[in-house]
Amino acid sequence: MTFLNLITLAGGLSSLAAPYAPPQQESRKLSFRPPATPLVTHDPYFSVWSFSDKLTDDWSRHWTGSTNAMTMMVRIDETAYRLAGISTTKVPALPQTNLQITPTRSIYTFEGAGVRVALDFLSPLLPHNLELVSRPVTYVTYKVEAIDGKTHKVQLYQDVTGEWVTNRPNEEVAWSRYKVEGMDVLRMGTQEQPILKKAGDDLRIDWGYLYVAAKGAESSVIASDLSARNGFALNGKLPTSDDLRMPRQANDNWPVLAFSFNLGEVGTTARSQTVMLAYDDVFALEYFHRPVRAYWKRNGMEADELLKTAATEHSKIDADCLAFDKELTADMLRVGGEKYVPLASLAYRQAFAAHKLAVDADGTLLYMSKENFSNGCIDTVDLIYPSSPIFLLLNPKLLKAELTPILDYAGSGKWKFPFAPHDLGTYPKANGQVYGGGEQTEENQMPVEESGNMLVMLAALAHQEGNAEYSVKHWTTITKWANYLKEKGLDPENQLCTDDFAGHLAHNANLSMKAIMGLGGYAHICEMLGKKAEANEYRKAAQGMAKRWEPMAKEGDHYKLAFDAAGSWSQKYNLVWDKLLGINVFPAEVARKEVAHYLKMKQQYGLPLDNRKDYTKLDWCVWSATLAEKKEDFTALIDPIYKWMNETVSRVPLTDWYGTVDGKIIGFQARSVVGGVYIPFLKYPDLWQKWSHR
Repeated sequence: MTFLNLITLAGGLSSLAAPYAPPQQESRKLSFRPPATPLVTHDPYFSVWSFSDKLTDDWSRHWTGSTNAMTMMVRIDETAYRLAGISTTKVPALPQTNLQITPTRSIYTFEGAGVRVALDFLSPLLPHNLELVSRPVTYVTYKVEAIDGKTHKVQLYQDVTGEWVTNRPNEEVAWSRYKVEGMDVLRMGTQEQPILKKAGDDLRIDWGYLYVAAKGAESSVIASDLSARNGFALNGKLPTSDDLRMPRQANDNWPVLAFSFNLGEVGTTARSQTVMLAYDDVFALEYFHRPVRAYWKRNGMEADELLKTAATEHSKIDADCLAFDKELTADMLRVGGEKYVPLASLAYRQAFAAHKLAVDADGTLLYMSKENFSNGCIDTVDLIYPSSPIFLLLNPKLLKAELTPILDYAGSGKWKFPFAPHDLGTYPKANGQVYGGGEQTEENQMPVEESGNMLVMLAALAHQEGNAEYSVKHWTTITKWANYLKEKGLDPENQLCTDDFAGHLAHNANLSMKAIMGLGGYAHICEMLGKKAEANEYRKAAQGMAKRWEPMAKEGDHYKLAFDAAGSWSQKYNLVWDKLLGINVFPAEVARKEVAHYLKMKQQYGLPLDNRKDYTKLDWCVWSATLAEKKEDFTALIDPIYKWMNETVSRVPLTDWYGTVDGKIIGFQARSVVGGVYIPFLKYPDLWQKWSHR
């Protein structure tokens, strides 16, 4: 990975900048072209990306692909150049020379006309600071310096359009401006403000308010895109007054929130300017028919205080993010090698941005995921499961905040089945399961899948924390799930698993393995709670099932997709927990055989999910690679994923379902499950403990 020097920004929102030196062990030889680049990444609604190689090749887009346009320009010695967005004024692009992605930042570098501009998008999702995880503020910082030994007159321009606050651009928007602690603040939102009225998948937020704020602006205006952009490009001036023709449709002369800055004469000493992009959604989620607020609003904070606090804390946040990125990236290199680093770095913000952190009226923490471009469900158990490694590693409180709503729901009268539920509704409404038979029937449920998922995750939490107290409150519920797996798990009936796109499958060997891991995990929890008799009973059950599994699944030098499917194979990614949690019910030879077979079956862009199709799942590929005992085998299974990211023609935020031969997306994008690529960290007890106990 090419590691461009990061930027140290001190002194509030406008300051001089100094270079940051990355760790020495980081490679400077490996290039990386992401399928899409994260720009503003906070939750499923406030999530904006670049889908192109260059920031000037296309408009910025919401993760769904809908345009959320943003224009950035620089004037160098009276000549304007674009830094972001398509030209609407025939302004040429300043050549882009580099792109770096770290866990918390995306940094573009441009050079031309004797000047270098570094453009830094910082979404400070520091995992142990829940305030920052929840705070919907991205810092956009320009660092400008002369590279020809001369001085140059430099001005900057930035705008965002009304598309950021609408589901469809024909919705009417309105706007306003005010001052906060010396900052110019521009605000926009829809006129209608239908708070929490819509639920679904391919939707964007159309309530709440977008804020653009900055200190030190030469000018700011709310006007049509052409008048603001043309004025800056032609003479460095914005319109002298705001456009007051409102409300009006967002696509009617495209009203924008625009800022311009005059950096004056810039030489070899770099100058910088920061703009904050923030979004106040007023209410974040609906939780069993009552609206709940984002975590950052739990004590009554409103937008003014949000902006003031974010500006005041900018220097410290920036420094903390630099240190975090440096340390985590160094550990990525240790865990997975140089081609693993860009994968884990790119997955980081995507995993967080597919969640919303909120709080119930009684203070219960709610961390709700959204099934982006799969079906729009909220707090889906078989999305929580693959994403769980990133939170088990970096802050288990966030995983608990995903599991607690499921556990409470399953223990309520609303859920009547002896197995775990699939979801809590359709985002942003968590009012009860909607998938399959919902709360009414067992049709198209995932009984073994979700019960196994929950027990494994509860065991992993207990393993990480050194105690199982979290499970005590829900003991009746989780014991019911363990008994279900004990009865139904060895040879599952014709049912769906998390890979439901592949259809129903009876006698699924990998699903059976999940049930065995779930039972072993339950035994582990019992043992930690001092329930020795129960621990012995369920451990023996798991051991007995594992002993029966091996001859049922064996197929020569590997193991079958389904017990009755001769000549088949599949990834056995669920086996990874056997060693990670010390369940140890399968002989080590099972994993060795599987890994050896995977090395034979892998394609140019990864390991297929099974023998039926050449498509794969990104998260499961990394889990299966983690079964490898030899570093070279792990690397051999990870390298094709790196190649895929660099070469895929599907330019979207990481998909987790794609073809291993053509590299094209099959479905899904921007999903939380990419947090699963952090599972190799859990093989290193020292790293797991270091990060999770901060």
